[in-house]
Amino acid sequence: MKQKSVNILTKKPSGASTKYIFECDGCSKKFSTKDILAKHISYSHKTQKNQKNTTAVRTQVEQTPVPQLTEIFNYDICEFKTSQKRCILAHLKAHVAEQVYCCNNCDYKSIKKDRLQRHMKIHTGEKPFSCHICKYQCIQKSDLQKHMKIHTGEKPFSCHICEYKCIRKSDLQRHMKIHTGEKPFSCHICKYQCIRKSSLQTHMKIHTGEKPFSCHICKYQCIRKSDLQRHMKIHTGEKPFSCNICEYKCIQKSDLQTHMKIHTGEKPFSCHICKYQCIRKIDLQRHMKIHTGEKPFSCHMCKYQCIQKSSLQTHMKIHTGEKPFSCHMCKYQCIQKSSLQRHMKIHTGEKPFSCHICKYQCIRKIDLQRHMKIHTGEKPFSCNICEYKCIQKSDLQTHMKIHTGEKPFSCHICKYQCIRKIDLQRHMKIHTGEKPFSCHICEYKCIEKSSLQRHMKTHT
Repeated sequence: MKQKSVNILTKKPSGASTKYIFECDGCSKKFSTKDILAKHISYSHKTQKNQKNTTAVRTQVEQTPVPQLTEIFNYDICEFKTSQKRCILAHLKAHVAEQVYCCNNCDYKSIKKDRLQRHMKIHTGEKPFSCHICKYQCIQKSDLQKHMKIHTGEKPFSCHICEYKCIRKSDLQRHMKIHTGEKPFSCHICKYQCIRKSSLQTHMKIHTGEKPFSCHICKYQCIRKSDLQRHMKIHTGEKPFSCNICEYKCIQKSDLQTHMKIHTGEKPFSCHICKYQCIRKIDLQRHMKIHTGEKPFSCHMCKYQCIQKSSLQTHMKIHTGEKPFSCHMCKYQCIQKSSLQRHMKIHTGEKPFSCHICKYQCIRKIDLQRHMKIHTGEKPFSCNICEYKCIQKSDLQTHMKIHTGEKPFSCHICKYQCIRKIDLQRHMKIHTGEKPFSCHICEYKCIEKSSLQRHMKTHT
């Protein structure tokens, strides 16, 4: 039977850069130390472990770079890989150790009893080390020491490419992968790639549908604990981040950073097809669907389609009749909070948008944009049957009903039918006798404002 042996060259030629690698004759694997080679032979070639005439040969490699540790220690024993020598040496002990300590609750194993004892605290929930400044608690003293740097502001590790600084060396190593573009972890189902294994594990829950964290107040469920913690602030009303320029407050620091771009006017994302610019990448992605015509969300009750899921959720309230927002000054009710905020300006008389050409003022920016087309003469929408042109798409849709003869609104008292809802509302005042517009000079009253304006000309 062939013996496991390694050749030794005892002399080193002068002037040569020498690296020593211990090579196993049984499988040609190479190792950086004689001890590791011996452990390899003991584990991988057990049938020959009693052969004591194993010799070691030190092979001299002149001017030849030594492979990286991840290549040297590439065992068939398990899939463990690392770029740190101390980690691979510690890991190898688990394979050759006479006694291994195992956790009864999970698959954790260790060759050191104290490490198992520390691990068990994860299951018991014991956290003997706590911060005297905040409520932070942890299992290891080293974790507390790292945590304290948050309070002191100490960040000993910094990136030589950008201004990033951090507390832990591992965070810096992970950060550097952003610059190198390295994403060693990838999803086998989709094209997702990431820097950290934990990020991949979180991502996989999207495919499995697993949402381990849930709110005890509402039905909200999520994949990450941090998402649940952020969600709970909605219920508590906590908004720890505030703008120093306006009264804006928010739950997340990232939201505040995005908000500040409103004040600076910064719009880092722009459309390559039109002049659209925006603050957030997600807004640009949504905008691009306008150009592609993509509308991934559709209503199962009507033909409505839209770009955003939130828009579909809002639309569905039309079918359910749900109007969760109501005015405390009148009977107005609506589906969206933004609609109520806009409505309240009617009561306050606030009209933040004004025309620089005439005295026109309005509540909404979109109304001002539409008004400006009156001055420019722009009428982008035209009828394909007649010469009718208009400013708004909705006006064209209403106009087309003239050609189709469609009159969707009808009076329940008489046979009156009309194209527009506003015309029906005006007609109903004939039956109710309501005349909301009156002349301050005489006793004239009328249903429409335009009728009062015509009447006033009789006094002039």
